[in-house]
Amino acid sequence: MEIDSPYLAVPGKKLDLSSIPTSDTGRFKDKEAGLAAAEKNLEKMATYQERLYAEAKRSLLIVLQAMDTGGKDGTIEFVFSSIDPQGCSVTSFKAPTVTELSHDYLWRVHQNTPARGMFGI
Repeated sequence: MEIDSPYLAVPGKKLDLSSIPTSDTGRFKDKEAGLAAAEKNLEKMATYQERLYAEAKRSLLIVLQAMDTGGKDGTIEFVFSSIDPQGCSVTSFKAPTVTELSHDYLWRVHQNTPARGMFGI
């Protein structure tokens, strides 16, 4: 399936976020229309989580990066509200420790990747 969206980051192609107005609502007329679509997607995510856990072949890692007060906690709270918390772990990375700084950039991330059948945020 090919996705065409002004919000899609394509490898090798520059994404200019400043060209997208912060008031843009995408394909939704208003917040209520977006919430209706989100509810459908929340139901799908719960179903997909059950399948992911039952198959135990893959895991899903979601990386959210933003500055303080960038909306990461609110995003997790809303977007993953339909997910069973027993199948999901959330890891927050604060300033790296001296030990972490002595390793490569992703060293501490590898220790927190989700096990098969699990979500990691």
